[in-house]
This record gives sequence, C-alpha cells and structure tokens, in this order.
Amino acid sequence: MERTPHKSMAQAAALAGPVLARTLRRAPAGTSPFLAWPLVCGPAVAERTRAVNFTQGILQVQVPDAGWRAELRALAPQYVAVINRYAVEKVERIEFVI
Repeated sequence: MERTPHKSMAQAAALAGPVLARTLRRAPAGTSPFLAWPLVCGPAVAERTRAVNFTQGILQVQVPDAGWRAELRALAPQYVAVINRYAVEKVERIEFVI
C-alpha cells in the first residue's frame, strides 16, 4: 500500500506535536515563544524572519520589509493559535516589525 506525501506529512505532524510540546515546556521561562516561532512558521518564513522580543503576551517578529509584514499579518491569528498549542507562555498577538 503506497502512502501519499500529504498523508505521511499529517502523520509526522501528529507524532511531532507531543514531542514539540514537551520540549517547549522544559525551556527556560520566557523562551518558548522564541523557540516555537521557526517551527510554527516553517523553514521558508523562518529563513527571512526572527522573533526578537516577547513582552506582556506580545511576540515581536522582525521581517525584511513592508511586503512581508503585510503577508504575515494576515496569517498572524493562525500562528498565534499554533504557538499557543505548544508554548508555555501565552501569546496574545504577534507584531511584525521591520
């Protein structure tokens, strides 16, 4: 029986989730949103962005330009939901800064 790439990726994500959650729960206080960002946004976005600050529930992410900021703002609610599945500290919102 041949597996489709989509099905294999879904299975891998289902297995990785609990491992990621355990790892982030063991991270030093205040660091789990930073550690979660590149995992949540994926390698293409992580290559061009960087979490730079986390204060009072706001994760600031540095982006290369206004175009990136506009694109990622639209995805911010999805990113927040996924980060909050894994990170110890609750992220209320993400601000994208140039």
